[in-house]
Amino acid sequence: MSTGAKETETVPTPAGDARITWYREAEPARAVVALSHGAGGGIEARDLRALAAALPARGYPVALVEQPWRVAGKKLAPAPKTLDTGWTALWPALAEPGLPVVAGGRSAGARVACRTARELGARAVLALSFPLHPPGRPEKSRADELTGAGVPTLVVQGGRDPFGRPEEFPPGTELTEVAHADHGFAVPKKAGVGEAESMAVITDAVAVWLDGLFG
Repeated sequence: MSTGAKETETVPTPAGDARITWYREAEPARAVVALSHGAGGGIEARDLRALAAALPARGYPVALVEQPWRVAGKKLAPAPKTLDTGWTALWPALAEPGLPVVAGGRSAGARVACRTARELGARAVLALSFPLHPPGRPEKSRADELTGAGVPTLVVQGGRDPFGRPEEFPPGTELTEVAHADHGFAVPKKAGVGEAESMAVITDAVAVWLDGLFG
């Protein structure tokens, strides 16, 4: 669990002001892990909070990014192009520490990271709850976004995510499954697995993956 400092900065973008909340530790860092939220929630998501708590002490400061629409208090996310514009504009602030940047996020945030990774020079992509397709519409696949990232990519997916179960992903996808979890990584009580255990699956897998890239 991180005990490091938390700092917040506001970054102007063409889509409005974005906000970055930094979680850092004093010891030398190896890479920044930048994570944005999905279309239906903010940076209070359980997986984002767990990663922000666990990774800084392992050498990976975490930047939780709030897109301009969330900062402005709006309830509906804008079009993908606008999301990409906001993310691209705040990238220099994420890269300012002079460290490699792992781009990522959950759901819609993961899609943004994949679409822009190559252009922005991201070292890798962390895709949490990647929405492979709309629920019940597997023919509307977004696999091309994922495979087109062009950098090492780790998908962390709930075992019962209606936006894409682990077995639906393209062959060769590097993927960690969170057993019994839904799109928000919630696990039903009948599964006999607590939230802390599920979050540990995520944080441990991500830390091992990062160590493989930067160790």
